[in-house]
Amino acid sequence: MSNYIFLIDKNKTPLNPIHPAQARKLLDSRKAAVFRRYPFTLILKRVVENPNLYPLELKIDPGSKFTGIALVTDRGNVIWAMELQHRGQQIKDALEHRRAVRRGRRNRNTRYRIARFLNRKRPNGWLAPSLKHRILTTETWVKRLSSFAPIDCIVQELVKFDTQAIQNPEISGTQYQQGTLKGYECREYLLEKWNRQCA
Repeated sequence: MSNYIFLIDKNKTPLNPIHPAQARKLLDSRKAAVFRRYPFTLILKRVVENPNLYPLELKIDPGSKFTGIALVTDRGNVIWAMELQHRGQQIKDALEHRRAVRRGRRNRNTRYRIARFLNRKRPNGWLAPSLKHRILTTETWVKRLSSFAPIDCIVQELVKFDTQAIQNPEISGTQYQQGTLKGYECREYLLEKWNRQCA
């Protein structure tokens, strides 16, 4: 599947995406110019009055490492698709490295930096930086695509798995709260965990 090419007019009004062959003809006849490399977008050198637009559906499939984004016509044909790779693990690693550097600075014979522990109140709606990045990049791409294509509606796939029901289909009610450790005392559990040896 080759992605269709986004098309906007002189006033930057989004028009229907076009086939790559049609885009080549517009470029060869100098009726359009390249507006953006990615996503590849052409800008017409004239204003289109009353364009005949067909509605597009923007579909999002979120994930922890990758998010799938696709533009679908009302007939169900995918005309543009991409896979957005998230930097969640890189952000986590960078934060841990910064933390290690701070701790090392406290242990060396340099200017002492006091360990702060009373300023850790998080504001309402706080999200972890890796998760916040995932939301913001997806939101950025939705806004970007909305400015290049006539998007009618946005659909997001939301999936929740009941892992306990997969293991035991007859589970219900309070059985969810009674896991494999039901009946174990804390001390017995710890002894069992460490094979009754010193941890």
